[in-house]
Amino acid sequence: MGKIILTGDRPTGKLHLGHYVGSLRRRVELQNSGQFEKIFVMIADAQALTDNADNPEKVRQNIVEVALDYLSAGLDPERSTLFIQSQVPELCELAFYYMNLVTVQRLQRNPTVKAEIQLRGFAENNAEEEETAAQQRPGTPVGFFTYPISQASDITAFRATTVPAGEDQEPMIEQTREIVHKFNSVYGETLVEPEILLPDNAACLRLPGTDGKAKMSKSLGNCIYLSDSADEVKKKVMTMFTDPDHLRVEDPGKVEGNTVFTYLDAFSRPEHFPKYLPDYASLDELKAHYRRGGLGDVKVKRFLIAVLNETLEPIRERRRYFEQRIEEVYAVLRTGSEQARREAAQTLNDVRRAMRIDYFEDGELIASQAEAYKNKA
Repeated sequence: MGKIILTGDRPTGKLHLGHYVGSLRRRVELQNSGQFEKIFVMIADAQALTDNADNPEKVRQNIVEVALDYLSAGLDPERSTLFIQSQVPELCELAFYYMNLVTVQRLQRNPTVKAEIQLRGFAENNAEEEETAAQQRPGTPVGFFTYPISQASDITAFRATTVPAGEDQEPMIEQTREIVHKFNSVYGETLVEPEILLPDNAACLRLPGTDGKAKMSKSLGNCIYLSDSADEVKKKVMTMFTDPDHLRVEDPGKVEGNTVFTYLDAFSRPEHFPKYLPDYASLDELKAHYRRGGLGDVKVKRFLIAVLNETLEPIRERRRYFEQRIEEVYAVLRTGSEQARREAAQTLNDVRRAMRIDYFEDGELIASQAEAYKNKA
């Protein structure tokens, strides 16, 4: 079997630079490399509804936004299957079967689940605090709590060997591997165990928000979106967090933890310097000057603005093209969802057969039981 990719995003808003460097840019590169037999890219609307159940319209409206970002970034429907999670009901059935292979205690230990529960303000599963917590904040929806199982269903349904993702998703992939191992141990070799493919640039593992917070997040309002205009990018970069102790140009500055330099690590290339900052031969030279003092934040930020806008302009141009062809975008998603459903149905058939619940397809079972009851009579 060839190598297969499964990856995707929740449609809770437009995609931002964190999505781009963490996974989306790599997906396009892998798509164009020709190394993979199949590539499935999912808009995870069912997963988004686990913590947006009271606002389905938000998810509904953002389906096309994410699809536009995919197409604008360079994903090609001829080489990658773009689909909507909820349109592949086989995924729900697989997840239901996998639930019997995972304990509540194991889900509670999942670091990603714990972090996301805290981020969204859900109540912890603590019986002593249950009544108080219920009054102060909502409890954790079961669907949200079990989304590592749903994610395992998504990955295994397409027999994915590779999942391009950021480091925050490593616990989720490990959970999938555990489910695959457990299923194969109980029912026989059926499912494929996936590997995570992390960004090869350390700065891309988790791009910070413009405010210096550890993670770029729509809910924190610290994002630069792929669809932002050149002016919006400029405005956001100029307010970006730097070294708080670098008060004067002549002061020595810190590069580590400086958001502007983290972004330059993720986006700048050697050819950018002769174009936009010819005083420096490389990023290392720019960093050295900043560390010893004599280099102001504004100059560095202007360089970053030029770099980001050069990166984003082709994406903006393609987005403008697809925004005038929304019917075609939905046609791409419909075709992709139909193809994804056929693939998932094949895996589900194998799973049902392995679990011995393919009753109507097992002619030998029916014949043997019929013969047994005839003999009994």
